[in-house]
Amino acid sequence: MEMSFYTKRKPHVVLTPFPFQGHINPLFKLAKLLHLRGFHITFVHTEYNHKRLIKSRGPNALDGLSDFQFETIPDGLFPIDDIHDVTQHVVSLCESIREHFLQPFRDLIARLNHSATPVTCLVSDSTMLFTIQAAQELALPIVLFHPASACSLLSFSHFSTMVDKGLIPLKDESYLTNGYLDTKVDWIPGMKKFRLKDMPDFVRTTDPNNFMVQYLIEVAHNVHRASAVVFNTFDELESDALNALYSMFPSLYPIGPFPSFLNQSSNTHLVSLGSNLWKEDTECFEWLESKEPKSVVYVNFGSLAVLSQEQLLEFAWGLANSKRPFLWIIRPDLVIGGSVILSSEFVNETSNRGLIASWCPQEQVLNHSSIGGFLTHCGWNSTIESVCAGVPMLCWPIAADQPTNCRYICNEWDIGIEIDYNVKREEVEKLVNELMVGKKGEKMRQRILELKKRAEEDTGPGGSSYMNLDKVINDVLLKHY
Repeated sequence: MEMSFYTKRKPHVVLTPFPFQGHINPLFKLAKLLHLRGFHITFVHTEYNHKRLIKSRGPNALDGLSDFQFETIPDGLFPIDDIHDVTQHVVSLCESIREHFLQPFRDLIARLNHSATPVTCLVSDSTMLFTIQAAQELALPIVLFHPASACSLLSFSHFSTMVDKGLIPLKDESYLTNGYLDTKVDWIPGMKKFRLKDMPDFVRTTDPNNFMVQYLIEVAHNVHRASAVVFNTFDELESDALNALYSMFPSLYPIGPFPSFLNQSSNTHLVSLGSNLWKEDTECFEWLESKEPKSVVYVNFGSLAVLSQEQLLEFAWGLANSKRPFLWIIRPDLVIGGSVILSSEFVNETSNRGLIASWCPQEQVLNHSSIGGFLTHCGWNSTIESVCAGVPMLCWPIAADQPTNCRYICNEWDIGIEIDYNVKREEVEKLVNELMVGKKGEKMRQRILELKKRAEEDTGPGGSSYMNLDKVINDVLLKHY
């Protein structure tokens, strides 16, 4: 007689990132953390990004595991054959999220509910506004993941007050350069000594109907409707901002930093699953092996930044004149209006100590023993990864939440130095050397190693982030399971 037995179905979480690289990566890490805690995972890409992943990582990149699956929904923007290796236009995407994403998402959940493992909960990027409506319709618990700093959400929560106070929009373009951005906004609890220029740069608009300001006000308002909101941060980094947010959002949990969490896991079966939309150049590791410990400057301005040819040349010659070894990530779409052109003179000057690559596995690079400093745009993922690797930073914030992150890095945590936005090669040369061999650089290196240690403690058993993740899982995600 054949024996039969039943095992309880796994809880099934559907994770939906905003379809940008900097939003996909941290939510993908959270998906791995939840998988390690026993969840069946469905990770939702747009069809556009699905095609990009296949192009960059190979035809089997999204095969997944039996309990870690990938699904797609249309983004309502492009014909599916029109795939380029570029990030899509943010406003167009946000408009489409409002108009076109809900119904395909409903259809996907309905299809998954007819599978062997029905959906039991949702985790969504905080900017994917439609997911809360879907959760309410289906009576599913939903956790919103805010992919930037806690301070950025605190800022968005006060955008409408800034409009009411007449601080924004700016009266005209001259307010960008006449000192107005030095206006203090220290009336916001948890943001002491902040100025307008330290706020996410969406406030630097003269348009009273600026789409992104309105969208982010909606995002902050929407967070109140979720079962819980979580952040890839930890108490030591953002205690003031978190304390202010606790009084606004009762179910709020810092559960990061994710790299420290995953580094402490002995489970390796998820390593092959990646989320980079550009093809990774791994040949840089052989080059890094040939360099002295802590001698290389790693340069990467992230997945969105666009530089002018003049800015590129100032950075290039600043790096060349510093005489320090450097690894520079230059995406195909990094320069406005065309391809990157670096002179043969620059190539000859740096041939024995400079390497340029198109994309790379950033965490692995930052954790390589030869890396001594990071020239960064201060995106939140890069900031967190730098802290977890113990690598001090040179900061050149460009857009979005990067000025806010830079303020923390340089003024609150003392682990970075800011480069003036009007970048000049002489300043780059001087600050690269200060970072790599100067006294200030050495102090920053000691301080960031302390933060790295604290991050490891917080994400280890008994740490605050570790316990917060347990609490979110047990109190919210498993509530109806």
